[in-house]
Amino acid sequence: MLSFSNDADVLKYEPILFGRLYPSSQVLLTGTEAELTGTTFVASDADFTAAKIAAGNVVYLQSVDGKLDMAVEVVSVDSATQLTVSVLRASSDCEPIAPPPATDVTYRISTFAPQANEVAFQLTEHFSIQPGNPTSEYGAENIIDTDVLRQTSTFATISTAYAMVASKDADEIFWKKSLYYQKLFEKARKRCRVSIDAGSDGVSDITMMGSSVRMLRD
Repeated sequence: MLSFSNDADVLKYEPILFGRLYPSSQVLLTGTEAELTGTTFVASDADFTAAKIAAGNVVYLQSVDGKLDMAVEVVSVDSATQLTVSVLRASSDCEPIAPPPATDVTYRISTFAPQANEVAFQLTEHFSIQPGNPTSEYGAENIIDTDVLRQTSTFATISTAYAMVASKDADEIFWKKSLYYQKLFEKARKRCRVSIDAGSDGVSDITMMGSSVRMLRD
């Protein structure tokens, strides 16, 4: 599925969406009695491969003794029962940062991938490329650097996530959070300059402006 952001991006802004406010219908995997040593997380009862866990997912961890209670990002899936995890990093290029070690750990992996996928479709529709515009000769694969859409996608995903929470909870603060991130999304989308490689040579041929979706030949 197409996506311009992942769960770790959401974690940077709203860790609570993987804690108390996680979407129960979007839990990929849960378990108990896991162990965390350095950046190595081992859960003998898990099958991370079958659950399609991948880098960029987020794991919420709680130890029985209460010393560990946090969400960490998945750096890599090393086997069906082992992950490399990290305290949230500044970027995926940074070295993994070890959380506090712990045993007897309860874990939960939930995701906002469905929302991020829908946002990606809406963004391609806005920029008039495939799959949002199926008649376009250009698609998301022609975008030279999709990172320009990462923050925009993240804000929209968080806005949708809080709208989901608000629909189940009468607390007005969740609607306000949703609207706040929606405004951030709209501002971020206007700032976007999407470069399209029309010739498959890695060179930008067209620039699309998020503010008005104008195609400019480079």
